[in-house]
Amino acid sequence: MSILQRISFIVLAASLASGTDIPTTGLTTASAWSAERSQALAKKTKPARKKRSAQTSPILIHDFRVQSYPDHTRLVLDLQRSVTFTQSRAQHPDRLIIELQNSRLAGSARARLSDRTLPEEIAIAQPHGHSVVLSLYLNRITDYKLLPLSKPDRLVLDVYNRLDPEDRPGAVVPAEPPPQAAPPVPALKAQRAPRDIKLIVLDPGHGGKDPGAVGRSGTAEKDITLQVALKLRDLIGKRLGTQVLMTRDRNVFVELEDRAKFANSHGADLFVSIHVNSHPQRTTKGLEVYHFGEASDRRALEVAARENGISVKELGAGLQFILADLLTTKKIEQSQELAWSTKQAMVSQLSHHYNVVDHGVKTAPFYVIRFTTMPSILAEIAFISNPTEERLMQSEAFLSRMADALFEGIKAYVAPLQTAAR
Repeated sequence: MSILQRISFIVLAASLASGTDIPTTGLTTASAWSAERSQALAKKTKPARKKRSAQTSPILIHDFRVQSYPDHTRLVLDLQRSVTFTQSRAQHPDRLIIELQNSRLAGSARARLSDRTLPEEIAIAQPHGHSVVLSLYLNRITDYKLLPLSKPDRLVLDVYNRLDPEDRPGAVVPAEPPPQAAPPVPALKAQRAPRDIKLIVLDPGHGGKDPGAVGRSGTAEKDITLQVALKLRDLIGKRLGTQVLMTRDRNVFVELEDRAKFANSHGADLFVSIHVNSHPQRTTKGLEVYHFGEASDRRALEVAARENGISVKELGAGLQFILADLLTTKKIEQSQELAWSTKQAMVSQLSHHYNVVDHGVKTAPFYVIRFTTMPSILAEIAFISNPTEERLMQSEAFLSRMADALFEGIKAYVAPLQTAAR
């Protein structure tokens, strides 16, 4: 066989293997077809490269707005698309660092920064071209809330102001001539009385024949949730003096509906279900806290379906029936507040030791917290599918810190006066 024939044969064999019909009138035609096909393939791949580039390009922060209220300041960032962020603690001065990953300030946002429109307790900077950093000065605030919103994409930051000592109720200050028009004293969250919480039910997810999510090295969700719950039970009993019951205190299987029935039958005042997250992408990590409601996004629906032990399709089919029996407004509001205080405390406490990714507070139709009659939340404390977080969950120090962080969140809800006065 000549060289030209062999080349024609190779081209023909390649086309047959790919299932493509080509002309067979000779080498010239086949070569021309091959060249045309190569050019066509090259054209097809160009948009894909552009698409990947667009996905990795920095997210623009188009603008931001600041609004002052009697007890807090609201900062709203207008985003090009949704952004992920981490939270950490820094010293000298003491501040909380919120880093918006893969983001950049647009010209209008940079111009607004030069106008000095931000209050003293908040700073915005772009230390390099890959992220924007928000700094909250902790000596000037008592609390904060961070909420991602969509349609359009925004990031809302509420910062609760710290009053000067002489502005606090009951403070003794030197006598001075009264001002001509004394401004009203803003209300402090610390003025709220502690809630009457006598019994808390902790619910370690899964157990027995149901391992829950399992990491690549074999770590089972059911074991992690039980260890954290046992530590949390001891902390609540010792530090709050509140009675604690557990839906399981050993490696046994408990039906989802029986967990809620257990809390209801004992007249619990709070219900906290502890779980470990999982995601197809191994790089996904962080924490999030849920209260019951319609899924806030697709991933929230997937998480709820996995924890409920059914498919997303089955969950969607039954969701209308579940939501038809509406929760009372009071339970919804209290569950939201418990979820926020728990999530904020977890991020604040764990940021001292780890690079925490905050996925926020979300709603999803979890069966285990739907059928409870008291304020209820479900905490996804980490991703067992992430190798780094799976290794952390094998550490006694991490489990103890996680239990302590959950305790601080529950304490902030149960005793807001004591927490704000720390």
